[in-house]
Amino acid sequence: MIVKAKRYLGNMHTLEVHDTQNESPRCELDLISESHRRWYDTLSDAKRDHPYDNCAWCIGSSTR
Repeated sequence: MIVKAKRYLGNMHTLEVHDTQNESPRCELDLISESHRRWYDTLSDAKRDHPYDNCAWCIGSSTR
């Protein structure tokens, strides 16, 4: 089980961001390598840091 450091989790490998307070089993957060995890307080912080796409399952409005 992943220890949730902050609300939003960015995956540097897939450039996808997840909302850990609305997590779906399809997000598979446990499979994200620790070296690929970036934690953020807000979605806007994550988007400012990297060109993340929203996870279709926990945030919605994915562009993929």
